Amino acid sequence: MYQNIKELQNWLNETGHDVGYISDYHAISYLTGFESDPIERILALVLFPQADPFIFAPALEVEAVKEAGWPYPVYGYQDSQNPFALIGDHIKALTHQTKNWAVEQGTLTLDRAKRIQQAVPDAQFNGDITPLIERMRLIKTASEIEKMHHAGDDADRAFQFGFDALAEGKSELEVMAALEYHIKASGVPAMSFETLVQFGQHAANPHGSTGQTKLQNGDLALFDLGTVYDGYVSDSTRTVAFKQVSDHQRDIYNVVLEAQLAAQDAVKPGMTAGELDGIARDVITKAGYGDYFVHRLGHGLGSSVHESIQIAENNELVLEPGMAFSIEPGIYIPGDLGIRIEDSIVLTENGADSFTHSSKELQIID
Repeated sequence: MYQNIKELQNWLNETGHDVGYISDYHAISYLTGFESDPIERILALVLFPQADPFIFAPALEVEAVKEAGWPYPVYGYQDSQNPFALIGDHIKALTHQTKNWAVEQGTLTLDRAKRIQQAVPDAQFNGDITPLIERMRLIKTASEIEKMHHAGDDADRAFQFGFDALAEGKSELEVMAALEYHIKASGVPAMSFETLVQFGQHAANPHGSTGQTKLQNGDLALFDLGTVYDGYVSDSTRTVAFKQVSDHQRDIYNVVLEAQLAAQDAVKPGMTAGELDGIARDVITKAGYGDYFVHRLGHGLGSSVHESIQIAENNELVLEPGMAFSIEPGIYIPGDLGIRIEDSIVLTENGADSFTHSSKELQIID
């Protein structure tokens, strides 16, 4: 893990940067082993070309940082203190060179950048450290893959808890609550994102939320969920029918299933992300539903549920063994239905190794 810290320090040295400032808590977790969402508080990993790095954290997190095994200094602050002034003081104690900063340019807000410059007036944010971190996270290690398989097994169990909770007249929220209660009671510490349960026409909104829609006989029920295991996540979607299914629903389901299986069976090292998206998209377009597949085919995941890989049209990223990403085609017809089928996989020399294994054949839950 700390080899990545050394690599970042070497990069700072080679590129002439004096300070590296990382504030995305997912990146901090990946690089240090300490995982915490600081919400509105300040959490930062500060790096130097020569001096030891330090973590700056809310005072209430300092002991947790140490318990996570972080071998370098950790400095805390009270809510009544100015965190940026303290960060500036710690940096100036370690280096006289404070001008050239490499930051996560897509993460550091304008407000926080201004507050850093008030504390360190000569600071210039002229480097972007994000691409290097993203590249580190792109190829998964054997240990990371093992953890994601464990999270995938938990997701499979979570689906079954959700299917078992379906009953006529129950709301999406009631089913989600039952699912999360049972999976967490079984030992899973957290979901990797807020579980999505959508019934009937409500599922036609692919970025909707779990709500008060009640399940009716003949509805399709969409479950999009993931779990966390030792800092790594799963992400998967299944759509099932409740009590009965119409020919119209089955036909569209089979188109989505064909698209998902075609992409998952075809993926291999050396193809581009755009080519993979096209395999699934072509199936749906040829069936006449191309206008209703309104998002990319997939995204990267690992220690967070959305990482830098974009399985999207025209993306020339060449896929490599060790990359982990979702394959999740869908058809969403407003006022009618929404169907998505998703597995997340790690790419091997031989193709896709899926983290989840729940049946993708249309299940009728009675």
